[in-house]
Amino acid sequence: MENKETIKIQKFIASTGLCSRRKAEDLIQKGYFTVNGEKAILGMRVSESDIVCFKGKNIKEENKEYYLLNKPLGYVCSSKEQFDRPIAVDIIKTKARLVTAGRLDMYTTGAIIVTNDGEIINKITHPKNEIEKEYYVTIKGKIKDEDLQKLENGVYIDTAKYIDTDSEKESIKENNKKYLTKKAKAKILGFNIEKNEQRIALIIHEGKNRQVRKMFKELGYSVLALHRNRFGKFDVKNMKPGTYRELSKKEVEILAKIK
Repeated sequence: MENKETIKIQKFIASTGLCSRRKAEDLIQKGYFTVNGEKAILGMRVSESDIVCFKGKNIKEENKEYYLLNKPLGYVCSSKEQFDRPIAVDIIKTKARLVTAGRLDMYTTGAIIVTNDGEIINKITHPKNEIEKEYYVTIKGKIKDEDLQKLENGVYIDTAKYIDTDSEKESIKENNKKYLTKKAKAKILGFNIEKNEQRIALIIHEGKNRQVRKMFKELGYSVLALHRNRFGKFDVKNMKPGTYRELSKKEVEILAKIK
């Protein structure tokens, strides 16, 4: 721990696997945490001997677990589900309180990191780190060459709710509340003549809400299937849907080195 066995409370909370550091900061300010019976203050320091509670319940640091999951169709990435849909983290057989690092919507399959390490979650989901994500997109019909170029250069999408920085806020003011996606890589993988369907690989390094679907929608294409083949250095090309594996020590070190 830092500074004679003490650590900032938001970092301690993240270390328990309860949530990411950014989420912890929000919950602290909303008054959900106490330390030794007193309301927690953002930035205060705590030690292992302090009793930190969330909504009155003592939280303890868990042993860290890290998994790569090939999320199947129909599963959601939320920790709690009000509509009785299956939850992705429940696929993994463990007693640890796991969280998905980022989200895939119910109808998107593929690679997702699942862990109870709040610090790692914060690192790989923070916009500044620009982790690459490779998607395989199946659309109806053939994409035009100029639209393939637009995917690479940027597409204006409606995602104002998920803007992260001041520069992005200024940008959407100038563009009728639409966000211009950052430069990407796009490649045609193949075309099914019988079904009139095309498969495209798209590599992005940001993660706005439903970004890939919105990019194709803005260009006038119907997305029939969406699969994330790779998240950073971790791909699921040899993993069946619904299967998972524990990350090796070396792989965890790769995640930990992200600033």
